[in-house]
Amino acid sequence: MTTPLERFETAAAAHAARLGPARLRTLADRFARGVYVSYGDLEQEFPAEVEAIREAAFAEDDLPGVAVAAYLRGAAAALAHQESAVHVESVWSGPTSHAVPVRSTAQVLTGVVERAGRELLLMTYSARPYPPLRAALGAAVERGVRVRVVVETLQGAGSAISGEEPAAAFRGLRVELWHWPVTRRPDQQGRMHAKIAVADRRELLVSSANLTQSGVENNIEAGLLVRGGSAPERAAEHFDALCADGTLERM
Repeated sequence: MTTPLERFETAAAAHAARLGPARLRTLADRFARGVYVSYGDLEQEFPAEVEAIREAAFAEDDLPGVAVAAYLRGAAAALAHQESAVHVESVWSGPTSHAVPVRSTAQVLTGVVERAGRELLLMTYSARPYPPLRAALGAAVERGVRVRVVVETLQGAGSAISGEEPAAAFRGLRVELWHWPVTRRPDQQGRMHAKIAVADRRELLVSSANLTQSGVENNIEAGLLVRGGSAPERAAEHFDALCADGTLERM
């Protein structure tokens, strides 16, 4: 039979990563006061996570607020240390080798989308409907993730892309679509050629693969998955700056 402390630890561990270090410290400060006080902001943004931790802390024999606060601060410190560490993995599409196992682009891409808790940024040159990615994006939107996708346009690509607009690959999904207007490009040869995925400014996938089945599964494509460090946040900040100065526009 589990103890109240063990149940609290299980609940806190289940939701700590989504809350993140700063919110865990805020939550710890509230418990440290002895009587939990709701200020509304954190509870409105993450109602399920906060309620689960509160219920576990106050179930049956209430745990001392100072003990709950100490645990949450410890979890925050561990998460902050983990996020500051940089982990880099190589990612490949196409043929595999038993001699040198590598992670597939399709698996890594959907994993990045599935782990997003607050915001997700995708950039691609070409795009075609890819069911696993569409399913992951749909689930992300349902759990409240803000999804922004930057795509090239037929006009911007000239004759290099044919068929439907790349943006059509996301038709029916409640995502924000952005593009680089041809009027904002330095010359007619400029292309929106970046292929990245950024989740919660903590994970960054940089790849040569377009968001198509050929790109993420069939072609030989290579990339890197970066977790932690400043690179994911800087990529998202650069996107924000391009939006703010009008270089990128909503479709």
